[in-house]
Amino acid sequence: MSRQLCIHGHFYQPPREDPWMGEIFPEDSAAPSLNWNQRITRESYAPLAWARRTDSGGCITDILNCYEWISFNAGPTLLGWMERNDYPTYQRMVDADRVSIARWGHGNAMAQVYHHTILPLASAQDKKLEIAWARADFRARFGREPEGMWLAECAADTATLEELARQGILFTILSPHQAAAVAESGPDDRQEHWQPVRGGEIDISEPYNIELPSGRSIAVFFYNGPLSQAVAFERLLQDGENFWLKLSGAANGGLLTVCTDGETYGHHFTFGEMALAYTLGQAISGRDNMRLTNYATYLTQNPPTRKVRLHEPSAWSCAHGVERWRSNCGCTDGGHPQWNQEWRTPLREALNMMKKAVDAHTTAEAALFKDSATALEKYGEILAGSVPREAFAADNFTPGLTPEATKKAWQLLAMQEQALAAFASCAWFFDEISRIEPVNSMTYALRALEILKGTDGPTLESDFAAILEKARSNKTEEGTGRTVFENHVLPRRETKASIILQAMLRLWAEKRLPCPNIKNTVQWRNLTVTILPTDVVGGSLSGEARIRWANEPDGSPVEWEWMPPKAGTIHETAITITGKDGSRQTLRYTELPRNKRQAIAMRAMEVANTQRLDAFEEDAANAVALFEPWVEAQHDQPMGHHWKANAPALAVAYMKHPGLSDNQRRQLAQFLTDSGLLIGGGREVITNWLTMRLLRFIESASEPDAKDADRQWERAASIVERARTLLPHPDLWAVQNRMWETGFRSAGARRFATAIGFRV
Repeated sequence: MSRQLCIHGHFYQPPREDPWMGEIFPEDSAAPSLNWNQRITRESYAPLAWARRTDSGGCITDILNCYEWISFNAGPTLLGWMERNDYPTYQRMVDADRVSIARWGHGNAMAQVYHHTILPLASAQDKKLEIAWARADFRARFGREPEGMWLAECAADTATLEELARQGILFTILSPHQAAAVAESGPDDRQEHWQPVRGGEIDISEPYNIELPSGRSIAVFFYNGPLSQAVAFERLLQDGENFWLKLSGAANGGLLTVCTDGETYGHHFTFGEMALAYTLGQAISGRDNMRLTNYATYLTQNPPTRKVRLHEPSAWSCAHGVERWRSNCGCTDGGHPQWNQEWRTPLREALNMMKKAVDAHTTAEAALFKDSATALEKYGEILAGSVPREAFAADNFTPGLTPEATKKAWQLLAMQEQALAAFASCAWFFDEISRIEPVNSMTYALRALEILKGTDGPTLESDFAAILEKARSNKTEEGTGRTVFENHVLPRRETKASIILQAMLRLWAEKRLPCPNIKNTVQWRNLTVTILPTDVVGGSLSGEARIRWANEPDGSPVEWEWMPPKAGTIHETAITITGKDGSRQTLRYTELPRNKRQAIAMRAMEVANTQRLDAFEEDAANAVALFEPWVEAQHDQPMGHHWKANAPALAVAYMKHPGLSDNQRRQLAQFLTDSGLLIGGGREVITNWLTMRLLRFIESASEPDAKDADRQWERAASIVERARTLLPHPDLWAVQNRMWETGFRSAGARRFATAIGFRV
């Protein structure tokens, strides 16, 4: 009997975007990456899109897009970030769904509730929005309706499943411990036909049906708990063959399904994606009479013959229903077993108070919409970018609104999105209220309260803080939830002064401060700032700025004065703005929150490094001519410290120019390696240059009308071979990916592919 295998990956990162700017600012704990989205993508999500299979010598024999062969869900907020910041990986995921439809008739991709909210704890309206917005996002990305949807933490109850079924979702995935009883499908529901499930002991080789009070039903798959646990926590991914044997040994008739977080492959276990690629390769080959499938395909071919009842409410990661997300139930993570989580209850109370006020205000302003509930549900299409704003407004706003009323309608919708973002499950998942996850949650709540007040709603910030005061941090220095809110959340709030100061500092970091009467623009996702200096007095600039938010056609002008920082004095710089009433506000650089100061520093370093890389080409040519070979007993250049200061240019010359004699090349390589300047930051600079250069070669040599393509491939291969004598294991990951997509169609291309690590 054929055995079928479905490996599912849950790809989720909490919403991290700053609610004012709409971008993710630096996160210290993710260093050296910019933020955790970037770090996890580089360590896990991207490697899964280009998973290497190698021979015994370490040469690449195949690059597998694992997403083509596994079931997966990815959070809408994560996919949005990936589309903007790592489009190649994003596109591999989208393409994989299309390929799996062509292969099996149904796609690998599943939807996920929009903000990873624990739906059993959400209101009926919020359940509807989280599911509807997720569907809208899925349609925009994958071009079809989702058949299945992943519930945050697998948290389920009847009301949640009813809403899934009402919106056309056919199935979801749960933990076997959530099953309470099973029975044969049929019209007779008498209690004696129901068999209790104890300790998660349920036949997981088939889907089950859940019959709902409305008369609808939804199918559910149960994953293999022990095996999923072994993959996630027991180092099963250290060896691909061992992984395969575990799977093969656990599979009987029907379906074997394993579910883990996507970051398991690479972030938690280095090269875990290679173990997965090996295992997928075994199944693709038909080894042990096992073949791959996805949930929708299996469900179509094997409709449920039995039904199941659940423990309600329940979730995979809490032994107490869904108490982990509202009380001190004992389920936690974070490495401090002596800490308590009494803070969870007041945090949820504060957020619930905020959300009820937001909902009441939206209802009070319902006259702005043709139907406010429909407008809210359809707003997911705006978030997904699938409907023009003008068309949405025409379909959903009351005709004849003034510009101010139209602006208010957009603000109310944005307020709801910020309020929902505050309920992402990770705010309660870990062990301390001062962690980044609860702080981010409170930040979204602050933005929602700010919009509430700004659209003629009540002022509730002090009430919100008063509830948080009941939450006590496990860290004495952090105090209560109120002090966490005041010390870590309120400083993040943007004002006109903070926005204009950041715009000026961005221009300064990018070395493009405008001259008087010349406009310049700084843009973030949610807003645009136009700067117009009008006067310079003693080095101090003054002028006009215009802040335009995404939902506003025009921004109001603001007068400002600013003294650009001299070298080493950025901590002293401050901006002063003047209001329409003549009031003045001054804000210093040091008053910006840490992550926004870091963003300025990062941009300044990025620009400086780019300029340095651009200068390498010219410096490299000079370095070749000026580096004299050693004479007897010589081991360094005279004034060697000057040469060492230019080590990157010398390294570029070494890699790029074939005209060096063997003796000169050997001595230059020895000088560079002995200097220790090609480790750490120096290695990164050289690797970046090498990557950019080789990618240019690939693009140029791959053009249909490329002249001397084989000669270009030969030059590129020679650069790689010279680079390996300086950097024995250069990071050519991006180059290898691009070359794999390009193909090895000519002798020159095959020569280059061999040089960068392929077995051709």
